[in-house]
Amino acid sequence: MPSIALYDTTLRDGAQREGVHLTVEDKLRIALRLDTLGVHYIEGGFPASNPRDSVFFEQAARLELKSATLVAFGMTARKQTLPSKDVGLQALAACSAPVVSLAGKAWGIQVERVLETTPAENLRMIFDSIAFLCAAGKRLFFDAEHYFDAYQADSSYALKVLEAAIDAGAEAVVLCDTNGGALPHQVAAITRETLEALKARNSASAQVTVGIHCHNDSGCAVANTLEAVRVGATQVQGTINGYGERAGNADLLIILANLELKLGQELVGAERLRLLTPTANFVAETFTIAPDPYHPYSGSNAFAHKGGIHVSAALRSKGSYEHVSPEQVGNFSHIVVSELAGKAALEAKARELGIALPKEPKKLQELLDTVKERESQGYSYEVADASLALLLKAESGEPASCFKLESFRVLAEKREDGRVMSEATIKVLVDGERHVATGEGNGPVNALDAALRLAIGRFYPQVANLELTDYKVRVLDESGGTDAVTRTVIETTDGTTSWGTVGVSENIIEASWDALVDSITYGLLKTT
Repeated sequence: MPSIALYDTTLRDGAQREGVHLTVEDKLRIALRLDTLGVHYIEGGFPASNPRDSVFFEQAARLELKSATLVAFGMTARKQTLPSKDVGLQALAACSAPVVSLAGKAWGIQVERVLETTPAENLRMIFDSIAFLCAAGKRLFFDAEHYFDAYQADSSYALKVLEAAIDAGAEAVVLCDTNGGALPHQVAAITRETLEALKARNSASAQVTVGIHCHNDSGCAVANTLEAVRVGATQVQGTINGYGERAGNADLLIILANLELKLGQELVGAERLRLLTPTANFVAETFTIAPDPYHPYSGSNAFAHKGGIHVSAALRSKGSYEHVSPEQVGNFSHIVVSELAGKAALEAKARELGIALPKEPKKLQELLDTVKERESQGYSYEVADASLALLLKAESGEPASCFKLESFRVLAEKREDGRVMSEATIKVLVDGERHVATGEGNGPVNALDAALRLAIGRFYPQVANLELTDYKVRVLDESGGTDAVTRTVIETTDGTTSWGTVGVSENIIEASWDALVDSITYGLLKTT
C-alpha cells in the first residue's frame, strides 16, 4: 500500500463536541502535541467563523512545527458570489496556514435544499473558490460533503464535483461520510469505484490524493476509514479520541495504531507511536473530559486482566490476552484484583504495587480471603489501587498509616444568602500528639479534607501537593433507600501520578472519610 498521511481535525471538528470550549492557548498546546506525535496535517479551525480561530492562526504561525503542516478550513463561496467578494474566502486567502481544506456539497439534495441553488451553480462555486485560493498561493484540499450518500443517489454528479475540484487545482479530494451512516462494505466499494473513475479520466486525476473523512454515527468510523485505506485512500482524517459532534468522528489514534501495528504502514514510527497513550490523555484533559478507561489502545483498562483464567494465562505467557504489546502504544498491562482473583493474581498485583507479600501459603490465602471478603461488602479495588496497596501493606505488617483518627464531627448550615456550607472538626493523633482542626467547605467531604490538611500540615507539608480530582458515590443496595450501603471513590493526584481510593459504609460521610484518608495516606507514604 502507498504511504498514508495523517490529517487531524481535533481543533475544528473535535472541538464541535457538545460542552467543549477550547481557548487559543489550549489549541496551541494541542497542536504542539500533535506535531510531536508526528501528525502530517493539523486543521486549526475556520478563520471566518469566529475571532478565536483567527487569533489561533496568527499565533500558530510562530510555532516551530517539525512534522505537521497547518491547515485552515472553510466553505466554498456563497451562491452567485464571486470568490473575491466572499468574506470567508478572503479570510482564508489572508490566513497564515499554507494549506486550505475547502468543503463543498456533493449531494444533489443538499445542493437544492440547503444551498438552494442548482447543480451547475454548485460546480461553479467549487471550481471558482478553489481556483481563487490556488491563485492566492494556497495548497488546496477539497472535502466532498455527504459523498457516500451522494454517490449512491447520483454517482455521475458526485464524480463531477470531484472533477471540478481537481480541475481547479485541488491536490487532494476527501470523501466524507458526513452523516456517519455508511457501512464498511459500502465505503470500500464506493472508494474503489471512485479511484477507478478518477484514474480512467486522465493522468492528473490519477495522481490526485484521495482522502477519507468519517463520522461515527453508526459506530463504523474507524472500520470505514481502514476499508477506504485498504482499497487505495492515502489521506486519513480524524480526531483524537474520536471527539466531535453527535457520536463523534473517526478516532485518529486507533486508526494510527491499526495502520502501524496491523497493516504494516510506518506513519510516525515506533518511537513516536509510544506517545499515543500520553497524547490521548493530554487531549482529554485539555478538553476537560475524563479519559475513557476502556478506550482501545490508550485506555487504562485496555490491557487489564481480571478473570482468573485470563490472569493465570497472562502470567504464564505475556500477551496471551493482549492483541499487541501495550508498551508499543505507551500503555501498560496490569492485573485487576477482585473477587475473581486467585493467589497468582494477588502476587502479581502486589509486585506491580511494589509490595512484598508473605511467603507462607496459609498467610497468602488469608490475605486473599480478606480481599475477597471486602469485595463482597462492596469495596471495588479495580478502581482503587491505592486502597488495595494500603490494605496489603497493613496485612503484611508494613507501615500503612501516617495519623490516627480520634473523632470527627461535621455540621451543615444553610445561610441567609442561600449558600449551604459545611464545617468539619477533627481530632487526630500524629506520633502520639493530639491535634484538633476545623475546616470549612462547600460540602462535608470538602470540609473534612480541609480540616485534615490543617491538622497534619505541620508534620506533612507535602500534603499541599495532593489534589483531589474526582469524587464518585454509588448506592450499592438501591432497595435500602436512604439506609443503603454506599461506595465512594476518590481520585487524587500529586501532579505527576494519580491514584484511586475507596470507602464503603451505610453512612456516606464515613465512606467518604475512609476513601479520603486512604487518598492522603497513600500520597504521603509515596514521599516518605
